[in-house]
Amino acid sequence: MSGLRRFSLPLIAAFFALYVIWGSTYLVIRIGVQYWPPLLLAGIRFVLAGTLMYAYLRWRGAPAPTWAQWKAAGIIGILLLTCGNGAVSVAEHTGVASGVAALAVATVPLFTLLCGYFWGARNTRLEWAGIALGLIGIAMLNLGSNLQSSPLGAALLVFAAASWAFGSVWSKHLPLPQGAMASAVEMLVGGVVLLIGSAASGERLESLPPIEGWAALAYLTIFGSIIAFNAYMYLLKHVRPAAATSYAYVNPAVAVLLGIVFAGETIGIEEALAMAVIISAVVLIGLPQWRRGTDRPAPAVVVPTESRAN
Repeated sequence: MSGLRRFSLPLIAAFFALYVIWGSTYLVIRIGVQYWPPLLLAGIRFVLAGTLMYAYLRWRGAPAPTWAQWKAAGIIGILLLTCGNGAVSVAEHTGVASGVAALAVATVPLFTLLCGYFWGARNTRLEWAGIALGLIGIAMLNLGSNLQSSPLGAALLVFAAASWAFGSVWSKHLPLPQGAMASAVEMLVGGVVLLIGSAASGERLESLPPIEGWAALAYLTIFGSIIAFNAYMYLLKHVRPAAATSYAYVNPAVAVLLGIVFAGETIGIEEALAMAVIISAVVLIGLPQWRRGTDRPAPAVVVPTESRAN
């Protein structure tokens, strides 16, 4: 019976959402920023998703967050979504390939371990080895032609990963709203700040986007922000933390494949080697979790809609 539960349809659907939907958001962002200014696209996406989630949760009887919870969730929303996802959107707008962006964001677990160290967490030798290997992978990635042609994009992707990791770790120590309400508030606040940043930076929508632009916005809002996030929360409750966070080394492969097939993107030998190194590093970091074999859910850490954080 346990085997049947392990491979039940909801679990399969949740893993599909985590791997394929989150992996595909990098390509959809790349498509979207062709028709929308990057900060405007991200801001509208998260304001819409946050509003829909907040209204639905309140309709289902979830309590309204307190002022302290609004402030805490707002801070995390700014770190994860404004700084994290917003930086990814701008990086792809500068010409960074979607697969390379996903690969750079896959370093979030490395930065998470480093950030956790400052809150008293002590890493194992295997985890330190993973961090060192991951940093080598980041250096190799920046040697590739894709990021060398866009130094700003390279800096933004590293900033996005570090910001997402810092916000994820800090979220454990803040009084966030319970359950999905935390994500709804984070999306609302992060989205509003993105819209303010869009206006302050002088972004302008010269003309209404074609159907492809609206489809990208709808996909990112519904599938990337709402469905995939709730799938992640479901997995946190039903599988080991290492399994739930395994998106970190699956998403880059999915993003690279989709970028090649649907957008004609290419990656050089440097990026291919960097992908192997970074994914190996993330696997090393995840090994201690697998070895513990715990079935307890992970602490309440909000993870990249693309992570996640795309």
